[in-house]
Amino acid sequence: MPKDSQGREFLINLIDSPGHVDFSAEACFHMLLRPFVSLTERWLLWTPLREFPFRPRLFCARLDIHLFPPAIHSDFRGKALGERIKPVLTVNKLDRGFLELQLDWESMYTNFSKHVENVNVIISTYKDDAMGDLQVYPDKGTVSFSAGLHGWAFTLPQFARMYAKKFGVSEEKMCERLWGENYFNPAEKKWSKEGDTANRAFNMFILDPIGKIVQATMNDQLDKLEKMLSALNIKMKKEDLELKGKALLKRTMQSWIPAHKALLEMMILHLPSPAAAQRYRAELLYTGPADDACCTGIRECNPEAPLVLYVSKMVPSADKGRFIAFGRVFSGTVQAGVKIRIMGPNYVPGKKEDLNIKSIQRVVLFMGRRQDPVDTVPVGNTCGLIGIDQFLVKTGTLTTAEDGYPMKDMKFSVSPVVRCAVEPKNPQDLPKLVEGLKRLAKSDPMVVISIEESGEHIVAGAGELHMEICLKDLQDDYMNGAPLKISDPVVSYRETVTAETDQECMSKSPNKHNRLYFKALPLGEELTNVIDDGEITPRDDVKVRGRRLADEFGWDVDIARKIWAFGPDIVGPNLVCDATKAVQFLNEIKDSVVAGFNWVTKEGVICEENMRGICFQILDVTMHADAIHRGGGQIIPTARRVMYAAEMLSAPRLMEPVFLVEIQCPEQAMGGIYSCLNRRRGQVFEENQRPGTPLYNVKAYLPVSESFGFDSDLRAQTAGQAFPQCVFDHWDLVLGDPLAPGKLRDEVIAAIRKRKGLAVEVPPLDRFKDKL
Repeated sequence: MPKDSQGREFLINLIDSPGHVDFSAEACFHMLLRPFVSLTERWLLWTPLREFPFRPRLFCARLDIHLFPPAIHSDFRGKALGERIKPVLTVNKLDRGFLELQLDWESMYTNFSKHVENVNVIISTYKDDAMGDLQVYPDKGTVSFSAGLHGWAFTLPQFARMYAKKFGVSEEKMCERLWGENYFNPAEKKWSKEGDTANRAFNMFILDPIGKIVQATMNDQLDKLEKMLSALNIKMKKEDLELKGKALLKRTMQSWIPAHKALLEMMILHLPSPAAAQRYRAELLYTGPADDACCTGIRECNPEAPLVLYVSKMVPSADKGRFIAFGRVFSGTVQAGVKIRIMGPNYVPGKKEDLNIKSIQRVVLFMGRRQDPVDTVPVGNTCGLIGIDQFLVKTGTLTTAEDGYPMKDMKFSVSPVVRCAVEPKNPQDLPKLVEGLKRLAKSDPMVVISIEESGEHIVAGAGELHMEICLKDLQDDYMNGAPLKISDPVVSYRETVTAETDQECMSKSPNKHNRLYFKALPLGEELTNVIDDGEITPRDDVKVRGRRLADEFGWDVDIARKIWAFGPDIVGPNLVCDATKAVQFLNEIKDSVVAGFNWVTKEGVICEENMRGICFQILDVTMHADAIHRGGGQIIPTARRVMYAAEMLSAPRLMEPVFLVEIQCPEQAMGGIYSCLNRRRGQVFEENQRPGTPLYNVKAYLPVSESFGFDSDLRAQTAGQAFPQCVFDHWDLVLGDPLAPGKLRDEVIAAIRKRKGLAVEVPPLDRFKDKL
């Protein structure tokens, strides 16, 4: 038993998430990105025996375990390790190796060791000295082998216990012998480091007995099976022995090596409890000082400390239109009736924005399909809170400490880049649609709901399948089956600039008494990605952030220390900076300029898409001496106009989202893959054969706008032999000048503007730039 265990009772929480990459945000919430990274401390990685398509389940156990399929982008594994989450591994689908592929024992062993090696390469890539060695080793019990469909699994320590007494050695010594280059010669009854592959210990003592049981059950050799069961001291019911084929195999293997024993043993012995894990994860989870009461409570996993609870998901409740806030207690104890501070994702310590002080009505535990009410839930556990759903949109931090800081918010590796417009077929159902969209936005971590100026309701999701499921939920669950009109899916673009403004842009306020002088320049892809990843934020210390921008990105340190805002949405990858010299009353118009900046970065000049990678610099300001003539009504529209002018004079470009496509296929399907990708502007950048298999791994970039119908098209081209997984990877420049006549301006941009109810033509420069 683990050193810190008290008795033999352990609490296991299982949390199921989808395995498809379109739902990786959901996996993030419950698994390995910050949302559930916030909720878990360990993860269980499933990988199939061979690279065949599969739909594994993801689950978490004991608040701390992630089950993570390799189909999801490998970047997630890096993020999980970066969050100091301890991994264990399960190699799944052994039944296919025995029944369908009928591999020889040495081929199976080779495949197993390659899988383990591949996982360890990723783990060592993201090594963290604070965590020590996190690599997984079968002989240490951190790797299990399973047939999830049939419900059986084993670890090497299980078999070591069976054989240790027979060979007269310790279980640890036997465990070491069952993996790697260890061979047993039955004639001489000697162990050696070299020998025939048939004598490899793993093949002889593990795969061979399993293979004999598989052969006996599938060939109806009941006499032979009963002898083996008797030798293994396994008793089966008479009705079980009357089963045939796979049903008999399933029941036999479940009686001998049931999956729950292997998995529970691996979880309990090799994964940390919340008390152990929070010691080294507190600094990564909490945004406040490392020595305040809340952080100390998290580190010590103290039930008497101030409450800190992170809400990661809003779960629809039985009450129509209401939600249960699902989260984990990181410090203190949560109980009903106590007033708590509810800090949303936009809360800034010291301000009152996105902060509510309310009481929890009830606390519940999620027990499968039902919720059981409880009085209190101590630190380290997950729970549901009733009565606070109207104060949270998707996520938030709850605390009883007046000076408490929020937990770190989550970052997704995917983006909501596919959009659909929805409207009710019957106008009287419009209130149902509005309410349904609110509920959908709360319940799904990745969905973004917006309303265009034309009045259209827009739903944005991570991919085609994600959108399909969201719209089905909206129609069936949140609108009680009311029929919807759904537009064809369209793609979100971004607006950027590729050069510095070559002239000073000036705009006058409506009363002509104030003038703003701006210029725009590109941030650069590296800095843009750093901001996107949350490594540079508006909450950073001004001097530290300024020094980093100067040292790593070549900024002028004075300008780097005078960043006024990030946008859009407070943390976006665009900046507005003060580059003025000795301008009076400048701070009086700061809020107005920032408001104009947020407006501009949310709706760019080309086609009112979000901006990305643009830095606006204030060069000079001329203001009226009387404060009444330089209020928000004068400055905000002027700031908007001058920033639009600066964008138009800085070689503006559109950026489109690009998927990373991973395709697994046999060699004969490669031609179909290339022809399908070429027709859709796809670019193959990597092609590898899986060692020891006839399968190839193809990686390619595919523009999201070309991805609709890609799955079905690819399967048609390859006779169903290729299996793609698409996940958002990056933003790429669209070829062509959006202001010059051509296909980009006259078709793509015109269609976007028309869809949004805007004038088809891009506004001329003189509408924004004034002359002296």
